[in-house]
Amino acid sequence: MKRFACVALLALVFPASASAHAALEQASPSFRQRLNTAPTQVLLTFDQTVKPLSNSIVVYTARGRVVSLSAREGASAHEVVARLVHLAQGPYTVRWHVISSDGHVVSGVYTFGFRAAAPPPTEAYGASGPTTTEHLVRWAYFLALALLVGGIGSRLIVVRSPLPARAERRFYLLTGIGAVATLEVGIVAFLLRAEDALQLPFARFIYGDLSTISGGTRFGQAFIAMTLGFSLVTAFLFLAWLTERTVLLWPAFILGLAFASGLSLSGHSAADAGSSWKSELADWVHLSAACLWIGGLVQLAVVVLPLAPELRQRAFLRFSAFATVLIALLLAAGIYLSILRLPHLHDLWTAGYGHVLLVKLALVALALAWGGFHRVFVVPKVARGSDGVLKRLSRSVLGESFAGMAVLLAAAVLVDSKPPPQSELARKASTSSTNTFVACNIPCLRTEAGPWYHPARASRAFPLNSRNNSRR
Repeated sequence: MKRFACVALLALVFPASASAHAALEQASPSFRQRLNTAPTQVLLTFDQTVKPLSNSIVVYTARGRVVSLSAREGASAHEVVARLVHLAQGPYTVRWHVISSDGHVVSGVYTFGFRAAAPPPTEAYGASGPTTTEHLVRWAYFLALALLVGGIGSRLIVVRSPLPARAERRFYLLTGIGAVATLEVGIVAFLLRAEDALQLPFARFIYGDLSTISGGTRFGQAFIAMTLGFSLVTAFLFLAWLTERTVLLWPAFILGLAFASGLSLSGHSAADAGSSWKSELADWVHLSAACLWIGGLVQLAVVVLPLAPELRQRAFLRFSAFATVLIALLLAAGIYLSILRLPHLHDLWTAGYGHVLLVKLALVALALAWGGFHRVFVVPKVARGSDGVLKRLSRSVLGESFAGMAVLLAAAVLVDSKPPPQSELARKASTSSTNTFVACNIPCLRTEAGPWYHPARASRAFPLNSRNNSRR
């Protein structure tokens, strides 16, 4: 089986060739460019001949008004141009699509600003905001991180000793599932965010230009770095299993913790007002502690307690001490971030972010009560060598891990929720802006960290090929 897995890994090194579609080489105005003079046209240059349509380039204001005229071929067959009407100060969204020489429709979106900052593509006009599907995918990503990073950490820090053959196989099975899921679910999360920004049906989305999202947003840059990083983590995990050398798990564990910081460097702690290296560090500590705690619980409940009877007592006592440190770090970082993101206590019951945080706190309290029961009542009995308690402990530990997974679900929703503004002036401006947008009945705009506001029911037409109606 190991020989087959090695051959399969080598086969992945030689990818199959694919036919190339037209790619955008240059745009004027360029991606996220801030202009002091109003542009008179949008010019797109491609790497091959393209066929423009009358609506190949559509430029929108922040309120959804179209300010571009019909598109046409430029000075060469590689160029498409659309003239613009008089532009007022503000951000603009460019949505484009052309027919490449192989007959496929290639599409993309980017933004620019006239005497104003250009928002990222995920904040482009027409983006609908986070959906239930995105919440569930992010939850699955958190769970995958816990299985991978937390599982390896538990093996190295808690268990330490060699495992029986069956337990070793199950350890690699669980961490392997976590490794594959981290890569695959991460790709799905990126595609969902890109699909929301491009607002294209799937048949055209697969030929969309994702470069403005992958290279021009914190979310996209973090996705690329984490995908490459966790591919390396997976390789070390695979080699550790293939060669039966546990020492190779150490670079996998260290790299896994390091690349998990990509979530902290692309979310609220990095993008919102008042963020700093302290908030980014606190967010990473919060996430890492949660993954190590929950992943360790799963390993203890599914691998060590049922399959390694000679290691049960020592592993449980070590994990209890380790979990105490993890929970202390988790609570300290969580309290700091809550104070940072909620400037007023009443935001807990008046802001949507506060509502989600209250649910998360309730689930955390449940998980901590479960863990506290183990610490106060079970640990002393295990320390005295009570085998009967150890035999019945697996289900209770698994129940605590399920409570921790519920906390991760609340965290997944919290990540896509927008914290309330920090200052009173920003609150008034946010309220005024929201009322204006809702009055105009346009889709909501979303930042990299979460939605500006909840979308109103739109009564006007959405952009060409918009998927807002189907996503609601």
